[in-house]
Amino acid sequence: MEIEKLELQLMSRIDCDDLIEVKKIKRYIQLINLDIQCDAAIEKDGATIIVENGKQRYIKTHPAMTEKMKINTQLIALEKSFNFVSEGAAPSSTASTVEGKEEFTDADLVD
Repeated sequence: MEIEKLELQLMSRIDCDDLIEVKKIKRYIQLINLDIQCDAAIEKDGATIIVENGKQRYIKTHPAMTEKMKINTQLIALEKSFNFVSEGAAPSSTASTVEGKEEFTDADLVD
């Protein structure tokens, strides 16, 4: 993933004068970088690791797997909180009003 392009794309969709939104984007990019590091560790060591504690030896999930889940939760929360600026966006087809419309009569209803 090209982190720089992602950051530029996100920054182009917010009000860059809004320091809170800029901080959210910076935090989002940091989390993406951490996620990539977790991926590298998992790829290197595998999804499970062998832990040796004295005479005990057991297999457990790679710690980066748990961290990836936490990072994913944080990413989703940040994504939901972004306040994107819509420039020239078409109005949603689901949002409709009857303001400015003529009055309808019973004859206008379909049987």
